[in-house]
Amino acid sequence: MEVGFFVAVAVSVFAIVDPIGTLPFFVALTEGFPEADREVVLRRAVAVLGIVLTVFALAGRFVFAAFGFTLGAFEIAGGILLFWVAFEMLNGQVTRTRLAETDRADALARRDEISVVPLGVPLLAGPGAISTVMIYEGSAGSDPFSILATFVAIAVTTVATFVILRFGPRILRSLSRVGVMALTRVLGLLLAAVGVQFVIDGLFAVAPHL
Repeated sequence: MEVGFFVAVAVSVFAIVDPIGTLPFFVALTEGFPEADREVVLRRAVAVLGIVLTVFALAGRFVFAAFGFTLGAFEIAGGILLFWVAFEMLNGQVTRTRLAETDRADALARRDEISVVPLGVPLLAGPGAISTVMIYEGSAGSDPFSILATFVAIAVTTVATFVILRFGPRILRSLSRVGVMALTRVLGLLLAAVGVQFVIDGLFAVAPHL
C-alpha cells in the first residue's frame, strides 16, 4: 500500500510537470546556443523546478492556515485546475499555464533569463505542479512515509526532467512530434484521473455526509 501511494504521488508530480511536453519548447528556446550555454540554462531551470516545488510543499500547511481555507477546498480547486490542464494535454494543446506566443518572443530576447522564466516557471513548475505538491503534503498528516513520499517524488521528477531535457534533441529525433504528442496525451489521461480524485476527496472533506 505504501509503495502504491509513492508510485501514485511520483506519477502525478511527473505528469503535471510534463517534461516531455516541455521538451520541444526547451529545444526551440535554446536553439543556436553553444553547448555550454544550453547546459547552464538546463541546470538552472531544473534547479528552479526542484526549489519551487520543495518550498511550496514545505509551506503548504502554513499557506492553508494563513489564508484560512481548508485542505478540502484547495483539493477541489486544485483538482479542477489539474483537470483543465489535462483536458488541454489530451487535445494536444499548449496550456495557458505554459508558454504563450508573447512569452516566447520575450524569452528569446532575454536569453540569460529563460532558465528561470519561462522554463523554470511556469513551463516546469507551473500552478498545477505547485497545487499538486501542496495537496499531497497537506493531506499527509503526521505519517512520515506520506510526508517523505512527496519530497522523494519531487526529487525523482527533477532528476527525470534533467535527463529528458539533457538528451532532448536526441529524444525528439527518436520520437518525432507525433510521438511526443502521444506521450503527452497519455500523461494527460493520468492527470485527468488525479484531478477527478482530488475533487472527490475535497467534496468528502467539505461535506463528509455525501
